[in-house]
Amino acid sequence: MNIDTEILQTIEKMPESLKQELLHYAKYLVKNYSKDVSLEQHPVKKRRSGILKGTFVLPLSDDFDEPLADFKEYME
Repeated sequence: MNIDTEILQTIEKMPESLKQELLHYAKYLVKNYSKDVSLEQHPVKKRRSGILKGTFVLPLSDDFDEPLADFKEYME
């Protein structure tokens, strides 16, 4: 069974309200997607690794890993 036959058989089983809804959706699809849009027209840009290397370097103090004085009471 090809796709056209299967679509027609499915539509025959639908109530009128669903057929109307399907018609609206089919017209929407034809209107918005009838143009042949291929991936060649919109190539996916590949990400370059290391592009931001060195951008977020923060000057860290020598005692960066030491406990904070604010938590001295908690740490005891």
